[in-house]
Amino acid sequence: MAQVQRTTGLNGRAVTAYPLWNDLAPRFSGTRDCFAAYLALEAAEVVEGEKPGNLVNLVNRTRRCGLNPYRIWKTHGAALLSGSGLKVRELKDSGEALLVYLYREDLLQELLQMKAVTVILGKLGYKRPADPEQTLCQLGARTRADAFPHEIGIFLGYPLKDVLAFMGRIPLAYACQGPWKIFGDPRRSLELADRFRECRSRMAERLYSCHDPAQCLMARAVCRPMAAQGTGGNC
Repeated sequence: MAQVQRTTGLNGRAVTAYPLWNDLAPRFSGTRDCFAAYLALEAAEVVEGEKPGNLVNLVNRTRRCGLNPYRIWKTHGAALLSGSGLKVRELKDSGEALLVYLYREDLLQELLQMKAVTVILGKLGYKRPADPEQTLCQLGARTRADAFPHEIGIFLGYPLKDVLAFMGRIPLAYACQGPWKIFGDPRRSLELADRFRECRSRMAERLYSCHDPAQCLMARAVCRPMAAQGTGGNC
């Protein structure tokens, strides 16, 4: 069985290396199981409740494992997510790839109810920023437009300071590159990145040993509320 490598993160804390899909793919032969495992790994932080949602780009080409994510999504996507606690919004379909937002309705609602988030999205032109359906509809329209909506980082649970500084809305100096560009004091952002990485590594370990990868898509209970910085929690 493949092993998940462990490294040293912020403050000397042990974290796990970022698992790649190609390391897991040989374990799954059936189309449904292979795709369920792929989605579970890509949505790991959402399943555990650390993020409100994740972007998944489903390309319309056959990967080395034989999986064509775009085509399989069209036939199996809805069935795999049924009863999982995860929702999906198709943001952009070019025919060559489909960009989807996999999210937890409860955590997205909680995020959009935060005053700071509501104010920011309102200033960015969202008409009803506290309404998940209306906001995702507007986000999808912006994603399909020429200019990519960089405020999407808010929907991914990134710290507000990093999203706003990246957009040039607040004057914070660039600090370092993590899974996203980090500005100002990097400590909390790096801690959050470590937690995201740990979620993915735990999911990889579950997928290495599971019999039904679709079960790994089941959203887990959240034990603490998300903070205004966009962090989440898991049991």
